[in-house]
Amino acid sequence: MREILIVGAGKSTSALINHLLEQANKEDLFLRIGDIDLANAKNACKDSTKCEAFELDVFNSESREPAIQRADIVISMLPARFHIEVAKDCLKFGKNMVTASYISDEMKALDEQVKKKGLVFMNEIGVDPGIDHMSAMKVIDQIRDKGGKMLLFESFTGGLVAPESDNNLWNYKFTWNPRNVVVAGQGGVAEFIQEG
Repeated sequence: MREILIVGAGKSTSALINHLLEQANKEDLFLRIGDIDLANAKNACKDSTKCEAFELDVFNSESREPAIQRADIVISMLPARFHIEVAKDCLKFGKNMVTASYISDEMKALDEQVKKKGLVFMNEIGVDPGIDHMSAMKVIDQIRDKGGKMLLFESFTGGLVAPESDNNLWNYKFTWNPRNVVVAGQGGVAEFIQEG
């Protein structure tokens, strides 16, 4: 049986946990869900026999280290600024790790050590900038293969807001943590390019 440690049982984690629990019997998985709020972790397990909830304080090594040591893979669903605590232990104990956040400078600094140990640390592999970029490149490649030239490309990432739901000044609907939307929009590696 493969044991998956999920660190953090907030709202963003529910779809992941539901999917893994649906696959648990077929894929021989057991989930351990650790959260600072034990009630959140228990609620996420939904009384499944393929899931165990426990209290985990990511800033307490006595709480964090044993949980990471016994896992086959670690999924950190914590706020982005806290992944580094989990990542350092994954490196220390030789565990692969997945997060739902963009790569921070702190995580980048671990890259060489992670590769030396033959580990995989995977960050932000979802809709933005994952599926939308892959589907865009498919269309762009098809245009180029037919001799076409790109004049303009606009991306609306996950999709456009339905007109009946477009009721705010940003013309945007939050499908993820609003704080993270604002932080992501404050700059960094993203670049806006128009007409070259």
